[in-house]
Amino acid sequence: MPHLDAAYTLARYLLRDPHNAEDAVQEAFLRALKYFASYRGGDPKAWILAIVRNECRTKGARGRGSGARTEEFDEEIHSEESLSADALALETEAKETVREALDLLPVEFREVIVLREIQGLSYQEIADIVKAPIGTVMSRLSRGRARLEKTVMSGQSRS
Repeated sequence: MPHLDAAYTLARYLLRDPHNAEDAVQEAFLRALKYFASYRGGDPKAWILAIVRNECRTKGARGRGSGARTEEFDEEIHSEESLSADALALETEAKETVREALDLLPVEFREVIVLREIQGLSYQEIADIVKAPIGTVMSRLSRGRARLEKTVMSGQSRS
């Protein structure tokens, strides 16, 4: 259970729906429990996130026809610093802009960015999860970051 938050975060970004993300994480943990005997060591976080990713891909393929997004991802803001209402509003707006830009990325870019920037995994761990060479992971990260930056900057220039 120590990786439950990381699993949900990944599922939420990949599926873009909180209920589907909860279902995917539950299915992934059940699958992990069922196949725990086949676990060959290594980083347990990377192992469980690989299972979550696969479950999200399966759920995403099944639910593709609907295209409905029920709600935007709303991350709680935890800060020990006391921020002014204006600073808090600007921070919230910036996070929402990045979240929206991240949602526009193709899944192969979005998943590596979430795994690297939000989950803090190494290139090797990401390569193991997405079953791709490290060079491919690095390329996807670079291209995804460039697209993300371009989207964020073009969104800010309209404001």
